[in-house]
Amino acid sequence: MRERVVITGLGAVTPLGNDVPAMWGALLAGRSGVAPITLFDASTINVRIAAEVKQFDPVALFGRRDARRHDRFTLFALEAARQAIADSGLRFDEGLKWETGVLIGTAIGGILTLLENYEVLQTAGAHRVSPFMIPMMMPNAASGSVAIAYGLRGPNISVASACATGAHAIGEAARIIRRGDARVMICGGSEAVIAPLALAGFGNMGAISTRNDEPEKASRPFDAQRDGFVMGEGAGVLVLESLDHALKRDARIYAELVGYGATADAFHITAPEESGLGAARAMELALKDAGLAPEEVDYINAHGTSTPLNDRVETRAIRLVFKSHADRLAVSSTKSMMGHLMGAAGAVEALVCVKSLETGWVHPTINYEYPDPECDLDYVPNHARQLNHRIALSNSFGFGGHNACLAFRRWEGQ
Repeated sequence: MRERVVITGLGAVTPLGNDVPAMWGALLAGRSGVAPITLFDASTINVRIAAEVKQFDPVALFGRRDARRHDRFTLFALEAARQAIADSGLRFDEGLKWETGVLIGTAIGGILTLLENYEVLQTAGAHRVSPFMIPMMMPNAASGSVAIAYGLRGPNISVASACATGAHAIGEAARIIRRGDARVMICGGSEAVIAPLALAGFGNMGAISTRNDEPEKASRPFDAQRDGFVMGEGAGVLVLESLDHALKRDARIYAELVGYGATADAFHITAPEESGLGAARAMELALKDAGLAPEEVDYINAHGTSTPLNDRVETRAIRLVFKSHADRLAVSSTKSMMGHLMGAAGAVEALVCVKSLETGWVHPTINYEYPDPECDLDYVPNHARQLNHRIALSNSFGFGGHNACLAFRRWEGQ
């Protein structure tokens, strides 16, 4: 009998709200978080829209000193972790600190700090570069900073697998608990890459939407008129616990993480393999890990980026796995409302699956107006839906051919 893993705490900082209730309410309302960029003057680049985190004041949250010593992605992670830990009701005595780990990933890390200090180097000289630059920009800064904040001495790791990062972080954290290396894991993903250089790079790849005149309609997963993803930012953090530990402390349990699958396309550094076999295999492995038949799945939170190739391939992969049952699945894309949070996307979308199972509601895929014959599933178009579902999958796929799938089960007692 392997150790069962449950979710007992949730925290989020997103373009739709800086806590879980605000985010979840906006998702069910079908509200878009995409708008013209305000973080910098975007008038000189061809991408002028993004899904920014709004009204986030790190000085009010952490004080001026600490706000200056962390990159924006780490600040997002610290706040999401604070929420998740408070939500879980955990109290870290000295023994539990040794049995609690942190695994928070990022796709890119502290690029804002890197760009700022490169500008300082060019304009003021090497002596003015911040001594905090390296610890601020390193990808493991979020995991390390959360552990320091709470004195957590268990396994402390960071992962970077592009847009699959958040899902990999949660899946690997669950495996740490299952093999007995920790009883609690604080896990998820964080990202803050809304900067001219990043947007120019993605824009020149042709991966990002340039629907600048209609920002709220720019992210339109599975729609025939989709033209690329919208850059987002934020963080999602979950508290995972062994079931035994959660029950002993009488914790509130949101859902159970029952399966995890990870594969590689081994095909192309940015494009998914056209057949969808890698993505399909990740879903199959998650179902096998969970001991579930495809027919038991009710809902899939799709990767659903709003890029022409990804949405077509993901639809194909779902049909490979679920065959005729695919027509009975509810499938929706969180990215239709909050854009693509990169390394944080898989974590926030896993959190969305947990909330969906807890509440019995599935959020819509907004901006679905023109059906694409190659994307022919039930994408829960434009309006939230009540659904008495027990099993939900969360798909995440990343540049480099990284595929991850998480399987969650509604908590109904032991």
